[in-house]
Amino acid sequence: MLTSTPQTQRSFDVSRRRALVEVGSSAVFGLSLPKLLAASDAASASKTQSNLFGRAKSVVVIFLWGGPGQQDLWDPKPQAPSVVRSEFGTISSQVAGIQLTDQLPELAKHTKRYSIIRSVTHKDFEHGSAAYTALTGQPHPLPGTNTTARPDDFPTYGSVATKLSPTKEPVPDFVVLGPVMHQGARPPLAGQNAGFLGAGFDAFRIPDDPSSKDFHVDGVDLQEGVEEQRLLARKQLLATIGDHAGLRNERQVRGLSGLYDRAFGLLGSAETRRAFLLNDEKPQLRDAYGRNKFGQTLLLARRLVEARVPLITLNWSKLNAQEWDTHASNYPRLRKMLPPFDRSLAAFMQDMDDRGLLDSTLVVCLGEFGRTPKINKDAGRDHWPDCYSLLMAGGGVPGGQVYGASNRTAAYPVQDDVAPWDIAATMYHLMGINPATHIENRQGQPLPIARGNVIERLF
Repeated sequence: MLTSTPQTQRSFDVSRRRALVEVGSSAVFGLSLPKLLAASDAASASKTQSNLFGRAKSVVVIFLWGGPGQQDLWDPKPQAPSVVRSEFGTISSQVAGIQLTDQLPELAKHTKRYSIIRSVTHKDFEHGSAAYTALTGQPHPLPGTNTTARPDDFPTYGSVATKLSPTKEPVPDFVVLGPVMHQGARPPLAGQNAGFLGAGFDAFRIPDDPSSKDFHVDGVDLQEGVEEQRLLARKQLLATIGDHAGLRNERQVRGLSGLYDRAFGLLGSAETRRAFLLNDEKPQLRDAYGRNKFGQTLLLARRLVEARVPLITLNWSKLNAQEWDTHASNYPRLRKMLPPFDRSLAAFMQDMDDRGLLDSTLVVCLGEFGRTPKINKDAGRDHWPDCYSLLMAGGGVPGGQVYGASNRTAAYPVQDDVAPWDIAATMYHLMGINPATHIENRQGQPLPIARGNVIERLF
């Protein structure tokens, strides 16, 4: 059974629940719970919407699988005791008063373009369930476990957005760049797919390395002799058959319909097809991003934003050759990982801003947790969810600021603590989706898409 922490209790809207209890008897008048919740959602929207509601036309989630250490990236503590203090030095950034590790000199030049949240916190120490929380904004029902993906899982961000706010553009609603993530030899990690919404709301996944010379995305080219008008006619025919069969309300058929829609969106959009042609970019720009998997994947993400894909998730996982789970040899490993990370992410920020895309694109760069304050016996840092940092940029988030603060060892928040479900609420708000909205699971039970609160002071 899921145990509520004070943070989760704080995040629930108590008055909302009380109001629902008071009107529970309304079912006798033909009002079901889902209808009541829908009405409540609509009422809540007027209270939560700000002038930033819906500002983000696209979202790019950069997931650093393994959990990067806050002390070694975004929240250096040069005055901490030697058993805690990073081996890296600190560097002053573009914004006075904001310091980063000296391994991020390029990102230090761009702090006016992003915000750092240094007070993210939860209580889940295990990769599997914590990654689920990072990718869905929901606490895992079995915290502290490496439970793999299940049909009853809460859907990931892109799947929820596909369900509630599908794009009208002829592009896929949700794209994942990078391989399916696994914890060791186990089956796929929970939190990566559509869960109880069904396969029709899963992402279009591109697992291949965009930096390879033979990079090509299968399934996005029209077959020879199939013109776009004929493709549209096929789509209309399939829709007519589905409606005639009277099966539109069946979950399985809805899922199949979603798969058809996604396939036709890919095939029917010349812009989507062009987005995958990285060789169209100038060599100098590809060099600026870095001729590595992370850099070229970020470049591909920018091209998908230009093609108006609403949500893109980019996974830095084991297949990037190095991972962020630095239980041993923390500093030698980070000395290899941080330079390409720094260069590529800085180039992405600048390129997005130079093209006028950052203002309407929310970028969230996060892991599932941080690392322990103390260095362990293997010269590494272990899992630490009590306090860690993440980066947010664009889509209405002001740059050049630090939100929240940790104590002198980066172990616990001391100001403006933020839970993953608050991040989820903020993301949905900026995407133009009311965080109080409910979706039904496989049992027909309505569940809120976000249990937290929009971080209004961030704006």
